[in-house]
Order: sequence, then C-alpha cells, then structure tokens
Amino acid sequence: MSEFTIGETDFLLDGRAHQVISGAMHYFRVHPEQWADRIRKARLMGLNTIETYVAWNAHSPRRGEFSTEGGLDLARFLELVAAEGMHAIVRPGPYICAEWDNGGLPAWLLRDPEVRPRSSEPRYLEAVTEYLQQVYAIVAPLQIDRGGPVVLVQIENEYGAYGSDKDYLAHLVQVTRDAGITVPLTTIDQPTPEMLSDGSLPGLHLTASFGSRTAERFATLREHQPTGPLMCAEFWNGWFDSWGTHHHTNTVEQTAADLDAILSVGGSVNFYMFHGGTNFGLTSGANDKGMYQPIVTSYDYDAPLDEAGHPTAKYFAFRDVIAKYAPVPAEVPDAAADAPAFEVPLQRVAALFDVVAASGSPLGTTSAHGDLPTFDDLQHDSGLALFTTTLPDGAAGAGILGFEEVRDRAWVFLDGSPVGVLARDSHENAIALPRTGGQLSILVEDQGRVNYGQRIGEPKGLIGGARLDGAPVLDWSVTAIELDAVPGVAADASGAAPGTDAAGPVIARGEFTLDAETDGLFLDTAGWGKGLVWVNGFLLGRYWRRGPQRTLFVPGPVVHSGVNEIVVLELEVLAEARAAFLAGPELGHTEV
Repeated sequence: MSEFTIGETDFLLDGRAHQVISGAMHYFRVHPEQWADRIRKARLMGLNTIETYVAWNAHSPRRGEFSTEGGLDLARFLELVAAEGMHAIVRPGPYICAEWDNGGLPAWLLRDPEVRPRSSEPRYLEAVTEYLQQVYAIVAPLQIDRGGPVVLVQIENEYGAYGSDKDYLAHLVQVTRDAGITVPLTTIDQPTPEMLSDGSLPGLHLTASFGSRTAERFATLREHQPTGPLMCAEFWNGWFDSWGTHHHTNTVEQTAADLDAILSVGGSVNFYMFHGGTNFGLTSGANDKGMYQPIVTSYDYDAPLDEAGHPTAKYFAFRDVIAKYAPVPAEVPDAAADAPAFEVPLQRVAALFDVVAASGSPLGTTSAHGDLPTFDDLQHDSGLALFTTTLPDGAAGAGILGFEEVRDRAWVFLDGSPVGVLARDSHENAIALPRTGGQLSILVEDQGRVNYGQRIGEPKGLIGGARLDGAPVLDWSVTAIELDAVPGVAADASGAAPGTDAAGPVIARGEFTLDAETDGLFLDTAGWGKGLVWVNGFLLGRYWRRGPQRTLFVPGPVVHSGVNEIVVLELEVLAEARAAFLAGPELGHTEV
C-alpha cells in the first residue's frame, strides 16, 4: 500500500516529492489485445503514469446498462497499468469532450427536454449519480492506498469553459467521496482567470490545459492556487483532424522545448495524447462553432506513439527530455515494420435500398409516421435512416423541397434516381426536385454528435419537418438502419451474381488471405467515395474521399492468418471495386 497526497509544492508519494509524468491513452480507442503493448511503450518513453477518460455513452448505450465487456473492461486496463509498474489517472467526466460522440454523454440522456446537461438539474444529477457510482465501483478498489495504480481522479472536464454551477460540481464531489474515492481530486481548465474560477471548488486541486507559453500559463494557475504542485494535465503535443481540413502536425523541436519548459520548473505533465488510437465504429464526434465539422476516424493526434502503436520522432525527442529529469529505461521499442501491402477485388453484392425494402429485412423494421421524425424520435442513436414518402402530384414542373435543418447529410432520390445531396457543413437545407410527384426517398447520415459547446445533445436527422413548395410533406415510412447487420447481409448475398452498379448506396464484399498474423493493416480508401468498412465483422469506421484521412487502421487482433472478410457500405460512388492495403498510414496533407 502507498499514499499519494498533495503537498505544499509537490505531489507526495509516501511523503516524498513526486513529479507525475503521464500520458493519455483511452482504452476505448485501442483494441484491448493491444493495451499492454501501448502501456509498456509508455513506460519505455519514461512515463510513470497513464491517464484515461471514461466514455459514459460507450458503457451505457441504454439507461440501466453498464457494459464492461471486451474493449470496455476498465478494470483490466487499470490492472495492466499496474502490472507495468505505473500509476493511473482516471477522468470519468461525466462529460469528456475528447472529440468523442456527444462528448461522452449518452444520447438517451438528452432526449428528455427537461434535462439540462452539466448542471444541477435533478434529472441530470440522478442519471449522473447512477453512472459515477458504477465507475467508482471499479475504480475505488484500484486506488493506490488499496494496492492499485490510481493516484488522481478528475471532477468534470474543463467545466469553466461551459458553466459555473457550483452546486453541480459539489454534487459530483459528494458522489465521488461517498463512493469511496480517497485519492486527491482535480479539475482541469484552460488557464484563464474566468475559467479557473468557474470550473473549480475549494478542496479540488486545479490543473491546466495548454500546449505552449508555459511560464505564462503556470503563472496564471499559481495566481488562483498559491500552493500545491503545478500540473499541465493536458499538454497538447498534437491535435485532431476534421473531414475536409488537413492533417494537423506540429514540430518535434517546438513540442520538445515546451515539454522541457514544464518539467524544468518541477511541473507535472500529462501528454494529450501519448497514444490517440482510433474512433472505431461511429464514435467520432464533431465541432460546431458556426460551421459543423465532423471528426475523422483516425485519432492519431500526431502523438508520440502513432495510431498503429509505433514510436515516432516525437517519442524519442520526448524521451530525451524526460531523461533530464527522471529515470528512463535503457530499452527502446522496435521500429515500425512495413505492413503487408496487397490488393483484392470486391464484389458488389446488394443495393442498400433493395435490402431495406425486402420483407423481414435484417437492416431494420419500417415504421409509419405522419410527421417526419428525427433520429431521436426513433430512439436511433447514430448511423443511417431511410425516409420514404409518395408525392401525390404528378406534375412535370419542378418543386423546392426544404427542411429547417439537415443533420448531417442527406441523399435525395426521386423514383430511385439520385437528385442531389444536402450537407450540413455547407448549410444546405433545400433542393430542387425535377417534378413534384413520385416516390421520394431520403437517406440521412448522422456524421457525429457535437462534442463541445452549447449544441451538445441536439437532435439528429431532418429537423422541423419537410415542405414542398411551402406545403408540409406528410405520411412517411422510416427505417432506422441496423448497421451491425450489414456484414451478415453481405455474406448471405455473396453467392449472387456480381452487381455492376457502382452508384451507392451499395454493399460490396471481398476476401483476402494472410500468411501470418500482423500488428495491423492500412486499408486504402482513395478509390471510394464515402461510407463504412467492416473487417471480419469489426466496424473500422467511416471513410470519405474529402480527406484528409486516406487509410483506415485495421488492428492486428481483428485479422488472422488464413481467409479474412472485408465488407464495404458505399454511400456515393464505388469508383474502384477493389480493396488495397498499403505498407503504412496515409493521414493526408498537412498544409492548406
């Protein structure tokens, strides 16, 4: 058993001054069979601590559930940290931001119009209390004073950038302490006077988030907290990417110098990120500060350990800096080897609309609605939904179809022929139809719920109903598409005659053979339009020709020696009916 406390100027480990040198790694963004490898590489860089968020919506997709299976086994992750001789910092939110869908808040939570997120509103507090009690039942036995690795627990997350409800923060503290958390509690905010004041309470240790200007940032933090250790609990050594922008990088020399500035004054640090990992499936969030910007699938973050778990030049530069202030193991990780590079043909096996229309479709049950429902009206958290109605007027003249807002992308079809696309990121909400009669079908994609700011929790889909030349469009048939069923559909249809239609939405399938196990693969999506990919039933995530990301990372444990399956759901145009795998990642251009 050990004791971890806050002293007059330092963290104290069993009464001795201790500098926390930590790295962020989110267990839910890394395949669980690769956790141990990434944790070990953190220790070899000189880290003594691993930090992780806890994603509420991943553990509790429905109220009353709290899954800890597979990649959500927080206890196993923390035990692996301990097995490597390292400490852990846990940040359970309930709000985490993290470029994660809805900032980690479950979609079901915010469907109640009375719920006010991140406040002392009673319904919100009731749900948050249930969640935190479930998290702390895992964390409490793994605290350092009980023989475990956990040395710090964070209350909320950059709350000063959002609100100033002190009753809310006090409730979180009370729940945390009542659940048996005895280690020091922290907050984190950008080091501005207003944020530090609004986001904290007496008795909580303030930490800062920044990527540069260390002396200035620490001076501001010290003004608000005269004693105790200085800590940059999010040292922004990289950044995230959004679709349609560029791949963000920063220079090794500058970030190493900024790290040196933190450690040289005795400051503690947590790299955000040490190893970013991947937004597998549909977990990536979005930002909207006047323009909607969905986050890409890769969370490489230009981190010291890249998306595939390989050390970068930044890794070794940071290791050299750390060695000036703390012991660093002599061992270094192996350099990255090229991944297998090869191509395989794809067979177009089914049109999505045909599968949805079939009786007993595995892709979801169709329901009837008078008014146009949102995703949230359908209790449909994310993905795709198909909305269909019959326009009774067969007039040849064109008409204008409009919506209050499209969230986030809608493909419009009339009598099965594509009319066009409405895109939220272009502020589009109206389209000209070639005629005002026929079967109108609209495929809508949720591209990620906003993870930061006041638009968290907003409904998804087609907002405010539909109007054709100003008149309401009613009587809709709606299918909330079950994406988990797509690989099964592809397998069942694989014996059919090959399809020839390249236009989406279309399901394609292929097989590839590996001679041996691999650390991972890099799937090239440059020849495709926009869609989703599964390998052996595992949903890798979204791809989009818009970039910057070109390759999707396939974790080694997802594939095996022998025959493997790839399934593609292409929503636009599958220009090349093949799957290519590259020797390394291609995350896009770095300048604009």
